[in-house]
Amino acid sequence: MKVEVDLNKCQDHGQCVYAAPALFALDDQGRLSLRTQATDVYVANVDKANAEELYEAAEVCPLQAITVQE
Repeated sequence: MKVEVDLNKCQDHGQCVYAAPALFALDDQGRLSLRTQATDVYVANVDKANAEELYEAAEVCPLQAITVQE
């Protein structure tokens, strides 16, 4: 499965971090740590073992910046 995070939409609320701490984290400045790897859109493959957490993170994102694709 694939996750896409639109970092232009993301405002670092951190709800994804609480829903899926194995997949998302905030850095020392309180910004989603994925920003160090991409500036506009971050795309990554995610193990299906983390599917439940990933879907929860996408659902709780207040700006709908996270998209999950099978």
